[in-house]
Amino acid sequence: MTLTDAERFARLRLARTDQVGPVTFRQLLDRFGTAERALEALPDLIQRGGGHGHAAPAVETVEAEMEAGRKAGARLIVLGDSGYPDLLAAVDPPPPLLWTLGDAGLMTRPCIAVVGARIASAGGQRIARGLSQQLGEAGLVVVSGLARGIDGAAHAGALPTGTVAVLGGGVDDIYPPDNADLYRQIVEQGCIVSESPMGARAQAKDFPRRNRIISGLSRGVIVIEAELRSGSLITARLAAEQGRDVFAVPGSPLDPRARGPNELLRQGAILCEGLEDVERAFNTLRSLGEPAADNPFAGAPDHLDTALIERVAALLSPTPTPRDELARALDLPIGTVAAALLELALAGRATLLPGGLTSS
Repeated sequence: MTLTDAERFARLRLARTDQVGPVTFRQLLDRFGTAERALEALPDLIQRGGGHGHAAPAVETVEAEMEAGRKAGARLIVLGDSGYPDLLAAVDPPPPLLWTLGDAGLMTRPCIAVVGARIASAGGQRIARGLSQQLGEAGLVVVSGLARGIDGAAHAGALPTGTVAVLGGGVDDIYPPDNADLYRQIVEQGCIVSESPMGARAQAKDFPRRNRIISGLSRGVIVIEAELRSGSLITARLAAEQGRDVFAVPGSPLDPRARGPNELLRQGAILCEGLEDVERAFNTLRSLGEPAADNPFAGAPDHLDTALIERVAALLSPTPTPRDELARALDLPIGTVAAALLELALAGRATLLPGGLTSS
């Protein structure tokens, strides 16, 4: 697919719109076909859903982000571009856009994630560095999050063969600062990636989104040292949900950092003691997810009346509810209910979740 410059700009603007997260973004494209048409329809959709105000950011605001990207030498890849990684496009839902610095082509090669504790042992960092070097030499691109500890060691080991660092802040936000030299080397020899705006500083809420991209780019995720409640285990859970392989490097029961990988092994993760374990798993015939083909808005009317939208809203609760269950309860076509839920979400009265779920 080749997108026009106007459509690429519209996709960036739509992605930066209030109340438009990745699920809503994908559904707006499904319903209207293009971001340009979706932006034209937004004011009416918000009003019918019971919301107020203009959701889309000013054109000048989006132009400023584009200009900041150009000045930084960054490349924008939007969902639908030929350079958008196929594996990431298969995630439900995929990130609407990626800003990249360096060789974005690395994301389209076979990738594997290596993640783990920020406060890592010397032994854990040695394993991460050595394993990542072997993975790179075997033709895999190592993906991680540029954090201290295991992440940094994994990037360092894979630098000669190419590595991808996914950030929580913008691609120009060097975090943590003590990885500044490594960041510069990755810009030169690898690729820095983020869906956050240029100039954005990393906040706690950004890291789950970052972790979803790390796992989404990768055929599998290797966890080396992680506490039970850690971002690395969140990445592993996301990988499992995305149908990717989860590997764990076992550790001593005396080390709290071994609890995460050991628990993953109890849950069925693949034991990883070296490159051979990864190659054996990857050589096993299995299929990864493909982008969803079904359009939930098939047969939906162009305009919904307010009474119908309110009937749908009345059935929502904080408990996530499947779209088809709402359709059965209301005796309405799924496409009509999907359209009503989209308008409620844009008005801030519903939350669209992956897998066709919605909550109030």
